[in-house]
Amino acid sequence: MSKPYVVGIDIGGTNTVFGIVDARGSILATGSIKTQKYTEINDYVNALYEELTRLLTQENVLDQIAGIGIGAPNGNYFTGNIEFAPNLPWKGVIPLAQMIREKFNIPVTITNDANAAAIGEMTYGAARGVKDFIMITLGTGVGSGIVINGQMVYGHDGFAGELGHVIVRRGNGRLCGCGRTGCLEAYASATGVARTAREFLEIRNDESSLRQLPIQDITSKDVYDAAVSGDKLSQEIFDYTGTILGEAFADFVAFSSPRMIVLFGGLAKSGELIMRPIREAMERNLLPIYKGKVKIVLSELKESDAAVLGASALGWEAN
Repeated sequence: MSKPYVVGIDIGGTNTVFGIVDARGSILATGSIKTQKYTEINDYVNALYEELTRLLTQENVLDQIAGIGIGAPNGNYFTGNIEFAPNLPWKGVIPLAQMIREKFNIPVTITNDANAAAIGEMTYGAARGVKDFIMITLGTGVGSGIVINGQMVYGHDGFAGELGHVIVRRGNGRLCGCGRTGCLEAYASATGVARTAREFLEIRNDESSLRQLPIQDITSKDVYDAAVSGDKLSQEIFDYTGTILGEAFADFVAFSSPRMIVLFGGLAKSGELIMRPIREAMERNLLPIYKGKVKIVLSELKESDAAVLGASALGWEAN
């Protein structure tokens, strides 16, 4: 009989969250460890092994795991390595899939976090049965996973689909964490919204409740709260951000003609504040052949579960 469960592991800069998942996408149990605590990769793998084994033993499923799926920044599906991830404590190329496979003696598959989110959405969420879609994760950065003909696009080297790093402002663009200027991520992430707020407050004189906060401490959540309570400047920040996203989406559509674009992450939860300007800017900039054909939808996976579910969906592939 085939084994009824998989493990999904989501490796973030701060925390690593893992869960045991069944074929319907129900999460049996979850646990976590602090990623940042382990500067040595071997210590990290040992800690993960201990905590996960404890959870599997507690749930009485130690010998019922078909595969382990991992979503990680710069995780490479082809090589099983994490390669030069800027926000993780380990530098260079880390053969993580191999290390975990040897530790657990279970098949392991790894991909980057945005691809894992797309696979989760396709397996358990808003994109079930959809063969062509683009997943956009709007968090600290902007990630993307591209699915064409029901298949994840990995490119020749495993790194396809860095849509957060298409350049949306030539010339005098903002510096991005990747070292280049003008990337979508520098404008449309949660961090980007906070940067826009600081810029607007500095160059304009409009009244705004945001002026009561220390300018360096403003977060995208502050901008959202102010916009909801009717603050005009904050609403304009969302219009500005949504317009940049919508313009970029019109370009993405020209590339793969998706049926839908699925939005996930903190910023996507801003609802119509961000959805309306995205939809309007995208439709305005689409080639006529695409107009009215592409839906923009919110992820159907709970934020707390999505990363683990996405990674776990890879676990079925692993075995």
